Amino acid sequence: MNAQTTPFSISGPAGALECALDLPDAELFPTPRGLALVAHPHPLFGGTMDNKVAHTLARGFLALGYVAVRMNFRGVGQSAGVYDEGHGETDDMAALLVHMRQTYPALPLALGGFSFGTFVQSQLQQRLIADASAVGAPAAGAPAERLVLVGAAAGKWPMPTVPANSILIHGELDETIPLSAVFEWARPQDIPVIVIPGADHFFHRRLQHIKNLMVEMWHR
Repeated sequence: MNAQTTPFSISGPAGALECALDLPDAELFPTPRGLALVAHPHPLFGGTMDNKVAHTLARGFLALGYVAVRMNFRGVGQSAGVYDEGHGETDDMAALLVHMRQTYPALPLALGGFSFGTFVQSQLQQRLIADASAVGAPAAGAPAERLVLVGAAAGKWPMPTVPANSILIHGELDETIPLSAVFEWARPQDIPVIVIPGADHFFHRRLQHIKNLMVEMWHR
């Protein structure tokens, strides 16, 4: 992302996973406010942790004072393994969370995802909720306090329910995931969808709205 980005690798369920860490401005946030994991779009269609929307999500979390961590899912970049239809990728993100909890055991957690990454993060949240109710303290810690889902993969993947305070951002002209499909998914949950007029799936020339909306909406 910038000169301060620290690359690192962890051992995942299918082998080594390539990751990137960014820390918030130390002058503005001497102590980070939270830990945010960001999930990238579909691995088979060019999705990587360097995707522009994934970058923008990370920048939004940094502006909020969160440690921002991205990862290449299995089979992407230097990450080992092969695409696993979202199941193994959720395992990968869970492994990253366990790893990051070794350094930041008590920070509040946030999850951000774009397109396919929204399916992974919403699945991870469901897993964390289930783990939290199980006997014993799970290694990954408590569920996320909030999700930011951009281009939510409704209709493409079996998106589970998400917390009522989730921030949903979608492009009006999304040609990959129709806005109507997101409305159908969000409507029974009674969760607002923020629509960016004129934006396509990748938010060309409208990326700045994502970060601005994250910061604006976070404390509402």
